[in-house]
Amino acid sequence: MSKAFGKTLGAGLLVLLAGCTSLPGVTPSRTGGQNVPPITAPSDDPEEDAIGAREHPRIVASYGGIYSDRQAEIMIARIVGRLLAAADQPNQKFTVTILDTAEVNAFALPGGYVYVTRGILALASDTSEIAAVLAHEIAHVTLKHARARTNRARTNEIVDKVVSGVFGADTATDQASNRSKMSLAAFSQQQELAADKEGILTAGQAGFDPHAAARFLGAMGRFAHFSAGDAGQDDDFLSSHPSTPDRIQKAVETARAFFGAPGLGETDRAGYMAGIEGLSFGDSPAQGAISGRRYVNPALKFTFEVPSNYTLQISKGAVVGVAGEGEAVRFDSAEVPASMGLEAYLKSGWIAGLQPQTVKRESANGYEMATGVAMTQDWSFRVAVVRHEGRVYRFIFAAKFDSAAFAKAADATLKSFRAATAKDLGLVKKLVVRTVTAGSVDTADSLARRMSGLSRGTDLFYILNNLYPGDTLVAGERYKIVTVE
Repeated sequence: MSKAFGKTLGAGLLVLLAGCTSLPGVTPSRTGGQNVPPITAPSDDPEEDAIGAREHPRIVASYGGIYSDRQAEIMIARIVGRLLAAADQPNQKFTVTILDTAEVNAFALPGGYVYVTRGILALASDTSEIAAVLAHEIAHVTLKHARARTNRARTNEIVDKVVSGVFGADTATDQASNRSKMSLAAFSQQQELAADKEGILTAGQAGFDPHAAARFLGAMGRFAHFSAGDAGQDDDFLSSHPSTPDRIQKAVETARAFFGAPGLGETDRAGYMAGIEGLSFGDSPAQGAISGRRYVNPALKFTFEVPSNYTLQISKGAVVGVAGEGEAVRFDSAEVPASMGLEAYLKSGWIAGLQPQTVKRESANGYEMATGVAMTQDWSFRVAVVRHEGRVYRFIFAAKFDSAAFAKAADATLKSFRAATAKDLGLVKKLVVRTVTAGSVDTADSLARRMSGLSRGTDLFYILNNLYPGDTLVAGERYKIVTVE
């Protein structure tokens, strides 16, 4: 994997508490983003309510939809109720949503919209850690940070930045562009630290372990490095956020200053483990699955395969991949009127630098397709679109230098797009979080071996449970494993 692109592909998992999310709880959002429950409590800023209501459906759509899990929702609702009372906001209406994505993320919108991903639920190990996340997000809302952030949206991934160079002025029907435009980019360092402090105070006053924030920041840092394949942290990300060690130290200092040494406050590990039992892990089957070089979408029943030098990953509503230094591919979809031909769509203005004379109609495996070439100052693009069951899907290949090999790879990928067979669909596996009770002779190493069937499963076990090889376990306590079901 290219180091430059590899670092960025992992950046989405580095958002940590710095790019917040929310869960269904106080006002469950169970609508899939179509009909947002109204915020009925009095607001001192109706414009903030309008911003949240407008952006909520876009957030839900961009992060894979709403994840429905009744026991997790009830757990979150109870936590939020306690936090709001402790924050002296008992009448404030918050809409908390669990997003169906593996990203470890949490964020907030103006108007009391708070989001957490199921990925962050899988990483936390007790109730106090999720309380710390939610308290941090509530703090962003009450401190009016979310409103300010909506005015500074930016893209966090290099692949997105590269592809955005190809988009022209008319992006109204472009899903990837819409995601970038409404992306809730990073808070400032000062805002993050202020929300850290306010969140720790609120969680501690609500009776939760105030040291959980520091503990979970450490776990998220470990998971970020694991997910990035040790490619290192993204410099652009760190330039606008406090480093994890710095935030951890400040979180420890805040907890000690106001509440004392660790050991006080509720953690409720047992209750939390019960709340996440059976939680989906990893990529959602509804969003498709990666099997080696192949992407399979079981819901829409299609598949395609990239050349051997590409590494695929599902990232923020798209399939992205990298190959070598300075070469990438993105696969996504767009709303295109049925009356518009694919050649006309390529020429419709959404691609900057398109060479109209290169646009041509093609077909493969019974599908209508069109291809074209675009050039910008720094990048060469091979762009292809295919229509499947009335929807248009796009392959956007980007390279620093055009070449016959680059063109061949793009063509081979496009021509591999076909209907999925039963064998293809069998490649899609469901990963689930289960909890197991440690016996008197169990160690972290012995339980970690129960995940050895997964890629890097042993390492993942240690991170999900915030353990290290050789650690002793507490007999009778429950620990997380991921199983294939």
